[in-house]
Amino acid sequence: MEAGNLTQFSEFLLLGLSEDPREQQLLFILFLVMYLITVLGNLLIVLAIVTDARLHTPMYFFLANLAFVDICFTSTTIPKMLVNHVSGHRGIPYAGCLTQTFFFILFVTLDCFLLGVMAYDRYEAICHPLHYAMSVTPQVCNLLVGASWATSFGNSLVHIILLNRLSFCTHNQVQNFFCELSTLLNLACSDTLLNNVVVNYEGSLLVLLPFIGIWISYSLIFSTVMRIPSKTGRQKAFSTCSSHLSVVCLFYGTIIGVYFTPSSSKETQGKTVAAVMYTVVTPMMNPFIYSLRNKDMKGAFRSLLSRKTVFTQR
Repeated sequence: MEAGNLTQFSEFLLLGLSEDPREQQLLFILFLVMYLITVLGNLLIVLAIVTDARLHTPMYFFLANLAFVDICFTSTTIPKMLVNHVSGHRGIPYAGCLTQTFFFILFVTLDCFLLGVMAYDRYEAICHPLHYAMSVTPQVCNLLVGASWATSFGNSLVHIILLNRLSFCTHNQVQNFFCELSTLLNLACSDTLLNNVVVNYEGSLLVLLPFIGIWISYSLIFSTVMRIPSKTGRQKAFSTCSSHLSVVCLFYGTIIGVYFTPSSSKETQGKTVAAVMYTVVTPMMNPFIYSLRNKDMKGAFRSLLSRKTVFTQR
């Protein structure tokens, strides 16, 4: 702990979503089921893409990375919440809280960048199909994903270094089910001006830049698709983007509702419920959104499950 940190307690208390014991039991079952669905669904996506040679394309490479990040993203918050419920102790150590915040920021930023990269991939595939193989090469894919990881890691590290210099000496009750950056800043009893400046400018920029890129990509995609004379061709082009657009709307819609609405409209309980949407619901829905209308993914799932069945029988 740094010399300037005068924190007087060793842990934070995660108050969760409800104080009612009956509601807590229901929430425990609900979150456990959602977590298992999230991990299993996204793990199946990763395994299907890795084992099926037909899916070794840039689009599915980015999707596999998104599925892996979603597993990590959900695993950052939900297991601790479930453990606290079983143990009856809501505490999380000071160092554990900072660690959870670090990985939360890392994976939420990664989600933003990967969604932006996937929009760029769709732009190249639809707007420049003849040059797609040359512009989105495996080297470019690895570079885009590597840059996303490096930028997200650096962003998260900056926030945690600045957070660790603060003192928490009066309140240690976190009005949420995980250690979330803005909530912790509100609990600090030392000056948070620098933290707020970094959050409002650098942090917001890294979240909004991919969103702007997504908006520009799909504006150009829409313009290109509308010039396709065949109705069937337009429908086929739009179908390749519908899943990604659904995830973008669900993920960014809740993030904007939580972090970019006027302060006067932010009620603690409503903000916590909205946080559940992008931390739990969106990662859980991704496997369904990307597979229900995707024939290639359905075929890969069937092949994966059939291989497991044959292996079990042997």
